[in-house]
Amino acid sequence: MSVAQQPPVTAEEFAKMTDPPDGSRLELVRGEVVVMPPPKGKHGIVCSEVAWVLKNFVKPRKLGWVTTNDTGVVLEKGPDTVRGPDVAFWSITRQPEQPEGYFLIPPDLAVEVQSPDDRRKDLRAKIKEYLFYSVPLIWLVDPETRTVTVYQGSMRGTELDETDTLDGGAVLPGFSCKVSDLFA
Repeated sequence: MSVAQQPPVTAEEFAKMTDPPDGSRLELVRGEVVVMPPPKGKHGIVCSEVAWVLKNFVKPRKLGWVTTNDTGVVLEKGPDTVRGPDVAFWSITRQPEQPEGYFLIPPDLAVEVQSPDDRRKDLRAKIKEYLFYSVPLIWLVDPETRTVTVYQGSMRGTELDETDTLDGGAVLPGFSCKVSDLFA
C-alpha cells in the first residue's frame, strides 16, 4: 500500500490555522507544521524579561518593533518556513510599518530562550537558519546556566555568563545590560 504525500503547507494556509487548544506553539518548516509543547514558567518569565529590557530601550528611541513568540516571520518561500522567535527586534528603517500579517523580512535580532524540552540539535538548526537568512544578531538565552550565547554571522558564538554585559552591537548601538538582568 502506498501513502499519499501531503502537499506542503503554505504560509497563507498556515496563517489560517487555529492555535492548538493545549497551548502548544506551531511553526512551519519547509512546508511541514511543527508542533512544540507549551512553554514552561521559567521560559515565559525569561522571554518576558528579555522583551521588557529590549522594549525599554527601543520604544523611547522609536527604533522599531519588539515582538514575542506569537509573532511569525516568513523566512523562506517554496516550500514555506514561518518561524516565531521567542523575542525579536525589527528596526524601523528595515520595517517602517507594523505588518498586518507575518513579517516578511527576517528580524535584525532573533532571541531564542532554551527550554528544558529543547534538543540542542534543533536549536542549532534554527540558529543556522537565522544566519542563512541574514539575521545579523542572534541571542541564545539559557535560563539553566544563566548564559547568553551571541551569534553574529557564523555558528561560532560567544558565550556570556551572568557577570558579563550584553550589548546590541551594530544592530542596537548603545544598548547594554547585565546578563543577570535577563534572569531577574
